[in-house]
Amino acid sequence: MSGSNGAKENSHHKARTSPYPGSEVQRSHVPNEKVAWLVEWKDYNPVEYTAVSVLAGPRWADPQISESTFSPKFNEKDGHVERKSQNGLYEIENGRPRNPAGRTGLVGRGLLGRWGPNHAADPIITRWKRDRSGNKITHPISGKNILQFVAIKRKDCGEWAIPGGMVDPGEKISAALKREFGEEALNSLQKSSAEKRELEEQLQKLFSQEHLVIYKGYVDDPRNTDNAWMETEAVNYHDETAGTGRSATVTLCAFACWTWEKRPALVQLILYNYSKQGIRRFEFILLVLRT
Repeated sequence: MSGSNGAKENSHHKARTSPYPGSEVQRSHVPNEKVAWLVEWKDYNPVEYTAVSVLAGPRWADPQISESTFSPKFNEKDGHVERKSQNGLYEIENGRPRNPAGRTGLVGRGLLGRWGPNHAADPIITRWKRDRSGNKITHPISGKNILQFVAIKRKDCGEWAIPGGMVDPGEKISAALKREFGEEALNSLQKSSAEKRELEEQLQKLFSQEHLVIYKGYVDDPRNTDNAWMETEAVNYHDETAGTGRSATVTLCAFACWTWEKRPALVQLILYNYSKQGIRRFEFILLVLRT
């Protein structure tokens, strides 16, 4: 229920930072001890903000709660829109959903389209680092195999990130993972149409194999508000054939695949959007894969 995770220090940090992304809006300050909804705070006075781009009513955004024709079904599947949270039931206060991680110092939706959870999908595409003969390369100190993963460099902020994105209404997570990876990673490649088609066929095989759900749930994201927040499902697809023949990640990793051991700061940057619990689970899985 709401507030169960909010009291944990640093598990809800980016969602309280100012200014709000893409604006000069300053959140009301929320100290660690006042994050949880279970903690009484009669003087709590959050700032109201919803971006103009959201209020314009694009197809990916909900109307305002105050509109008479809008009757969202929170905590359930609402037509094609998934309003259930990966973290369980969330509370509704004055007709608005309440962030299950706690207070953020800002109400409304900010840059997020949906009231309540806004669902994303993050594909973690990995391969073993190999030499030219196809043999796995081990780290000189740990003696463990080196795992690589695909990353992209964001145009908006210049930071490295996992090539994921929002799940469309009615779309399956598996389809969203493949679509987002294709849109963000493949579109960055300077390849001919024929080469891209061949690569898409290879990706279809990769995304059709067994996979591992690394994390699903709340994301500590700077766009979050008291009434709208990001959630994700991060799924690992491991390309065991990479380096032993032609594969999708061989091409993709040529421009955006980094070695785990050599880029620990980069990995922390990419994972920083996840909650503290999510980061622990992700690091644990990577350690298992590397052994």
